[in-house]
Amino acid sequence: MTVSELDPRLIADQPGLAGAWASFRRRLGQGELGSLPVLVGVAVIWAILAIANPNFLTPGNLTNLVLQLAATGTISLGVVLVLLLGEIDLSVGAVSGVTAAVVAVLNVDHGVAGWLAILIGLAAGAAIGALQGFWVTRFRIPAFVVTLAGLLAWTGALLLVLGDTGTVNLTDSTIVGLANTFFIPLYAWLLALLVAAAYAAAKLLERRRRVAAGLPIPPLRTIVTRMVVLTAGALAAAAVLAADRGLPLALVIFTGLVALVDLLIRRTRFGRHVLAVGGNAEAVRRAGIRVDNVRLVVFTLASTLASTLAAAGGILAASRLFAVSQSSGASDTLLNAIAAAVIGGTSLWGGRGSAYSALLGGLVIFSISNGMDLLGVQSSTKFIVTGAVLLLAATVDAVSRRGRQAAGRA
Repeated sequence: MTVSELDPRLIADQPGLAGAWASFRRRLGQGELGSLPVLVGVAVIWAILAIANPNFLTPGNLTNLVLQLAATGTISLGVVLVLLLGEIDLSVGAVSGVTAAVVAVLNVDHGVAGWLAILIGLAAGAAIGALQGFWVTRFRIPAFVVTLAGLLAWTGALLLVLGDTGTVNLTDSTIVGLANTFFIPLYAWLLALLVAAAYAAAKLLERRRRVAAGLPIPPLRTIVTRMVVLTAGALAAAAVLAADRGLPLALVIFTGLVALVDLLIRRTRFGRHVLAVGGNAEAVRRAGIRVDNVRLVVFTLASTLASTLAAAGGILAASRLFAVSQSSGASDTLLNAIAAAVIGGTSLWGGRGSAYSALLGGLVIFSISNGMDLLGVQSSTKFIVTGAVLLLAATVDAVSRRGRQAAGRA
């Protein structure tokens, strides 16, 4: 919910089209359009790729796109938490690789049950995050330095865990089933309806609470329009999945994690502290809150959660590929995880963003990657295009931030 949506008086300073256009320009300049620019970007990318290769919009390819998104998108969720604090975690790719290696070696070489190996892998990720978070807050070392050291150390740990073999093939049904299990098409339709109903209920409940509290509320037509758009999108996704292999378990896991992280950010004291400390630490200090103590606890918890989600993403990636190798978590994993969060709308300066940034930004990243693969474009070009899109998103974030600061001074 943006400021301009909360107060109808901010929607238009002038009547008619002139007022609407002036309002749109102001909201665009201050980054108050929410997810709309990203959604428009996805639509444009899909249209271009569909024209270039009709196979892009086929159910089979879009299902593969979802499976690609689930693993890195899960890692990106953790990046969102750290970015909201105005920090950065450069170790998430390496953490995803080493924790996946732990799971694979425990299961294949030591006969540990798949479900127990997964739990141990997640616990290892949490321990890594807690260690890095403690190091940042206890010794006041910049997070990017600590996590850069982590990137190097956990990459070495990956090589150490895998040993001389270099690759461990996975066959356990529990582990490989995470990314290779599909439910019947009916479940895809039911999930779409559940998502739409949950969104409608949340928005209507929020509106009721604001009315009861005497706070400004957005026009009802705005809420209804969003409900219709979300429902149409969810049903379209269900139709695509139903036309292929059905509902992927990996998508259920990813969307569930997105919902949980969103609730954590928006509905808990921890989430409010993250947004407050990341958005304006000085304002928090003046409100009588001991910022250093809050930052210590919040960053340690955020780092722990980020590494746990990185572990989950690494396990999903290993499940999809049926193996863990020395390149797991390497290459463009870190780039894509950070790029997805930023492109999806999470500010690099902290305090602004949501769990859905990982979903929407990941959709942009993997749509580009998937489409270029279909077109036979070289990897060098893919990296250049992805980097350009990331730079554009960061530029928009910077311009919006200056716009908000100028509006605050006015």
